[in-house]
Amino acid sequence: MSEERKEISTRVPQSKAVELPAAISVRQLAQTIRQNPIEVIKQLMRNGLMANINEVIDYEAAARIAADFGIEAKPQTVRAATKKKKPEHEETKNLPLRPPVVTIMGHVDHGKTRLLDAIRQTHVMESETGGITQHIGAYQVDVKGQKITFLDTPGHEAFTAMRARGARSTDITVLVVAADDGIMPQTLEAIDHARAAGVPIVVAINKIDKPTANPDRVKQQLADHGLVVEDWGGDTIAVGTSAKEHKGIDDLLENILLVAEMEDLHADPNAPATGVVIEAEMDKSRGAMATVLVQNGSLKIGDTIVVGDAFGKVKAMFSDQGKHLRKADPSTPVAILGLPTVPGVGDSFAAVESERQARQIISERTVKKPVTVSLASLHDQIAAGKVKELNIVLKTDVQGSIEPIRTSLEKLATDNLTVHIIHAGTGNITENDVMLAIASHGLVIGFSTGVETGAQKLAETEKIDIKRYDIIYNLIEDVDKALKGLIEPEIIEVVEGRAEVRAVFPAGKKAKVAGVYVIEGKASRGARVRVMRGSEQLAESAIISLRRFKDDVREVAAGFECGVGLEIFNDFQPGDILEFVRKEKSG
Repeated sequence: MSEERKEISTRVPQSKAVELPAAISVRQLAQTIRQNPIEVIKQLMRNGLMANINEVIDYEAAARIAADFGIEAKPQTVRAATKKKKPEHEETKNLPLRPPVVTIMGHVDHGKTRLLDAIRQTHVMESETGGITQHIGAYQVDVKGQKITFLDTPGHEAFTAMRARGARSTDITVLVVAADDGIMPQTLEAIDHARAAGVPIVVAINKIDKPTANPDRVKQQLADHGLVVEDWGGDTIAVGTSAKEHKGIDDLLENILLVAEMEDLHADPNAPATGVVIEAEMDKSRGAMATVLVQNGSLKIGDTIVVGDAFGKVKAMFSDQGKHLRKADPSTPVAILGLPTVPGVGDSFAAVESERQARQIISERTVKKPVTVSLASLHDQIAAGKVKELNIVLKTDVQGSIEPIRTSLEKLATDNLTVHIIHAGTGNITENDVMLAIASHGLVIGFSTGVETGAQKLAETEKIDIKRYDIIYNLIEDVDKALKGLIEPEIIEVVEGRAEVRAVFPAGKKAKVAGVYVIEGKASRGARVRVMRGSEQLAESAIISLRRFKDDVREVAAGFECGVGLEIFNDFQPGDILEFVRKEKSG
């Protein structure tokens, strides 16, 4: 199903009341109440109903879900019902099944890449003898006549980066946990990322060949984090594997197909192709090359496709075996040539009828930024119906701080808004934390912890709110005030640029000027300057002079040298870092 239809709730205004028939599919319900189908499925689960997107539910259940989204439901009149066409779920079920798309995630040393290699060697190389294997970022395996597509980009960073661009590229997540090592912090991150995406999880308990392997300990740890395996009475599939000895591989693949059958994945191979870019590079000899995953329709040689703000004609397609292809069906990954520029990973593509139509789409296309959440504007967004769930990434200094903060925040939920901690961990706030907040339209809260430079820059670029506290009471009070519309906009500091002192020059009897090299951002006359020596802040001062050679200037960009004079500090030393900061209101 195309991303355009999945994101219908972001483009169509909600109505105050809707008419619902006696029975309706989850997909139809989502379209009727103008909500994302994934959010509808989540709400069904919260009400104790397990249903996939094509399943039919009765009027009472549908009305209850509509009410949860603040929409009044009424029984459909006979007249309206007679006009209605055949239920869409019936039309969808008549379409062919498509292969599931799988991403493998887990801790860095638990064998993700080796497991992918074992799957590939067992189920690809044997059936593709003579093929020239090449890395295109994804590949398909054959399991007793059924195909599975694996995204060969292990790790939640790439997974979440695509979600942040609005693309859902994965149907199933395989969580790899080493039997001798157990759950690690990165494992928990992977679980939270998969849950935030609403993707089913299959657990591969890897390295069962090791003498120190303890699968039962892993199962207990999984249960402690809400993943109860089937042989313990839960609904999470867990398979013991050894990538090294190729044990359990067939069992894992068969269980992936079982989950795919439950997900009921269909696509129309006769429709114009739509999909997502999963890798892209500039090849020295062949030009721009992109690996795309066809999600619906079929992509063919000669098709004109629109990707981002560019379009091109597909001149060649290659499989991961290096084979030339003329057509790629749904769930098939292919490397394509013919684009004028290198697209971004996570960009959606669509085949169109002509270059004229492509130009028209690009000229009319406006990038609609997703709703960004901040504490300062939270109440207004709730009142406007833009936000119904506050997603929080929580980072603390120690593990013991997580539960009291989590419990206190979740108690702040109201009738109009649910507070959801989508990930909690210890340590500094990282780029990955910000990426998860971007993908989930949430914010980041830190308690007695710092923010990495890359995370701060990404948050500023993407307008993600990062709030830091040292007292739990203040943290809880701020969120509570935000929910009630009582919080005042906070004055925050934004680092515009950084410069390194390379030399010190006299400028009068006692005054000195720092000769600096701007290493990032810009040095601006209107900013204030923090003087840092290592991790110690020596001073904060206004600028009295900013010069390039003998000329006074307003600002100096990264990569250039300049002279800086400060109002209340002149004890510069080579190696000092000058941070140029400005203040602005948050939200």
